[in-house]
Amino acid sequence: MKENKASMTSLLSAFGRAYHSKYGKPVMFDDFLAQDLISEKEHSDICDHLIQGISFFSKDMAQELQDKPDDILKWVIQVQLSPTPLARAAYCEKVLLNEMMLGVKQYVILGAGLDTFCFRHPEVTNGLDIFEIDHYASQEDKINRLKRLDFDIPSHLHFVPMDFAASLSFSRLYQEGFSRQKTFFSLLGVSYYLTKKHLARLLTQLFDQVPPGSSIVFDYADQSLFEDKGLSNRVENMVKMAAASGEPMLSCFSYEEIEKVLESSGLLIYEHLSPAAVNERFFSGRTDYLTAFETIHFIHAVKK
Repeated sequence: MKENKASMTSLLSAFGRAYHSKYGKPVMFDDFLAQDLISEKEHSDICDHLIQGISFFSKDMAQELQDKPDDILKWVIQVQLSPTPLARAAYCEKVLLNEMMLGVKQYVILGAGLDTFCFRHPEVTNGLDIFEIDHYASQEDKINRLKRLDFDIPSHLHFVPMDFAASLSFSRLYQEGFSRQKTFFSLLGVSYYLTKKHLARLLTQLFDQVPPGSSIVFDYADQSLFEDKGLSNRVENMVKMAAASGEPMLSCFSYEEIEKVLESSGLLIYEHLSPAAVNERFFSGRTDYLTAFETIHFIHAVKK
């Protein structure tokens, strides 16, 4: 994350969700508001950049889809850009809605980016306080986008600017109304950018403040992240793009490593989805390019 600059990663993630909401058949995750948060110029610039960059992603596809910009865009988005953001968001929100039925009163989104859950689910207004945590520049950028759309910020949505990778401050959360109630955390698309030490420390700090039964959903990369090129080199491309954007990927874990990290924070793995399991649950039977990313796993962990 570059200082004083909004996250390009979160913008690209929102772009992928918006594209899927409009063109996905069937839609696995309908972020019907993502498009509204992206300006026409940003949308045009991203489309142009992805189409013109086809040779970076695949020289073979650049040749095969030559002079077919719409087909190029679809291939880049569905193969390279959106599979993980779509599947992890669908998984996380399904778990969250179930946890709400089990008594969760607070939802803390770490690295919220351009998340739209609060506005897509107004029915939770009276039952859930939502705390969005992100870097100041990214959060300011999102708030400005909401203002331009004349979105009213509901009283149960709390913005908490913070670089939680460097220093997690619960005092800021408490100032916004956070309390020691049963809480659900999401940490999507973040663990790769933290060192192993920072991730372990963050989980311990988070769950020191909440009662048993509180839980978290996050995604992580396994130990093949920096070795497995993936379908059409997409894993290698993901690592390169992250570095080029100023947000390099820093860590990956074996299952045994991530299990030990969670145990040290008093957490038990309730559910673990391997890449194969993610593919079976979210991408089975599709006739487009969408398939689960190699190396990316999902976890739902619960405090004992």
